[in-house]
Amino acid sequence: MLATLDMDLRGLRDRAILAIGFAGGLRRSEIVGLDCGPKQSEDGTGWIEIFPSGAHAAGTGNDGGVLLTINGKTGWREVEIGRGSRPDTCPVALLETWMRLGRIAHGPLFRRIAKKNTGVAAERLTDKHVARLVQKCVLKAGVRGDLPEGERKRAFAGHSLRAGLASSPQIEEAHVQKHLGHASAEMTRRYQRKRDRFRVNLTKAAGL
Repeated sequence: MLATLDMDLRGLRDRAILAIGFAGGLRRSEIVGLDCGPKQSEDGTGWIEIFPSGAHAAGTGNDGGVLLTINGKTGWREVEIGRGSRPDTCPVALLETWMRLGRIAHGPLFRRIAKKNTGVAAERLTDKHVARLVQKCVLKAGVRGDLPEGERKRAFAGHSLRAGLASSPQIEEAHVQKHLGHASAEMTRRYQRKRDRFRVNLTKAAGL
């Protein structure tokens, strides 16, 4: 999905949105509600803090990352996003590139792009942009190409980034629950049951 986006200012912003939204398991409102720091806007619902490699403890091999402080549906929570292994998919690297080239240092993190890619506006993006972005990239990338286009549009939206992370990592359930800010373990298990659906085929195992 990232590879379907251009390398212009708008594309760099949208790459950061997809990567941060997926790696953080964020709701679309949580993505667009982020600011560059605390108490920087009246409508912000969270902020970021970027840590360079080894920032927390010298000699521990810490790769650094970005810490999100978010006021979500279940209250305040912190979300850690580590650095990835590839710069073209690393959410922290993509975020840093967007902030540097977009000259974003204060206030809303993800903003509208002026017409003809001439610069970054002051206004915050709405959560509808995230939903449209996910749908556009899903179609371009050929995700679930076995489905008709109409069904693919209905199957994927802004929440798909959060659901995708919830059902992807093979780690302890408690870590996923904490990362996503689920109030109960049962909510986390719903995503994992979808992930594991048909993984074990008892029909074939029974010789049918």
